[in-house]
Amino acid sequence: MKKKILFCATVDYHFEAFHLPYMKWFQEQDWEVHVAASGNLNLPFTDKKYNISIQRSPLSIKNGYAYKELKKIINDNGYEIIHCHTPVGGALARLAARDARKKGTKVLYTAHGFHFYKGAPLLNWLLYYPIERGLSYFTDCLITINEEDYTLAINHRFGAKRITHVHGVGVDTERFKPIDEMDKGKLRSKLGYKRDDFLMFYAAEFNANKNQQLLIKVLAKIKDDVPHARLLLAGKGPLQDDLKKLAEELDVSTMVDFLGFRKDLEEIIPMCDIAVASSLREGLPVNIMEAMACGLPVIASENRGHKELVRNDINGWIIDPEDIDAMAEKIKTVAQNKSLANRLGKSGRTIVENTFSIDKVQKELTSIYSTYMNCSEGK
Repeated sequence: MKKKILFCATVDYHFEAFHLPYMKWFQEQDWEVHVAASGNLNLPFTDKKYNISIQRSPLSIKNGYAYKELKKIINDNGYEIIHCHTPVGGALARLAARDARKKGTKVLYTAHGFHFYKGAPLLNWLLYYPIERGLSYFTDCLITINEEDYTLAINHRFGAKRITHVHGVGVDTERFKPIDEMDKGKLRSKLGYKRDDFLMFYAAEFNANKNQQLLIKVLAKIKDDVPHARLLLAGKGPLQDDLKKLAEELDVSTMVDFLGFRKDLEEIIPMCDIAVASSLREGLPVNIMEAMACGLPVIASENRGHKELVRNDINGWIIDPEDIDAMAEKIKTVAQNKSLANRLGKSGRTIVENTFSIDKVQKELTSIYSTYMNCSEGK
């Protein structure tokens, strides 16, 4: 009989976006792969999919039903390993797996960025810190994706049997890669842009944390000095209409393109000139790693995830998220200096290849998995 692993998260597209290579790896090891999450996606590398009633809001009454569903799924299947992700998915899965752990099931949890961190609001510490610390005692391996979270978990003596660190979820450096000027021109023409447009790119949900209003305000600052500047915003979310209104108020609405949710980022990113990022909180952002893999310089707001990826004067700059003038000046510097932009972009590509590629991260994760793959023999 095949051994089984359960992957659990709040929503199923989390796995489509970040974890398919690792699910594929388990199948290649002759393991049976199950997924439990909300959603109806037909995921590859999945032997059994459970659409459970889990909700992103921790206060939703439906999460009580999701807990019961998860507990039954776990008890019925006798998993060797459970790997859970996302705050709510990680909490419910670890609670539901308490009995299974007594029988030998190993529970892994990847923290994709704690909600408590240096500079976080006090409320975050009061709410999320005790929950995550308490749940760590039901965790065999706590996996962090940035150094700050790893250090915090160690220094605060989180109760997981093992605490470790990997470099994110990995970037496909064959899918995301630089292109030459001819191909860049073709892509721009295909998507309605000119060769001399200065394209700034950011992919993120339109919400308060992602803080896209900063980028629109910066665009208004540079529009006279960089007249061909265009801000490309990929994503969707509740604040999109507010952002469009702000662009109109600042007279830059014709310079901002709302691209919607896209699955062709490997074509959009390489044709751009620079990646910008404005978020207040990040664990280790894939959007920045993809841009670096495509050879783009990066100018990003200061937070723990961005600081782990962007090195000042090496592949871009980290800027105070309230300093509109500083971000505007750095963008102008890159726009007016092609050789500098090329140097920063090449350095970013090298950083990703050496540390954050799927190949590198898969070696880190499969080493962790291998530790637990034979732990539950005879359970």
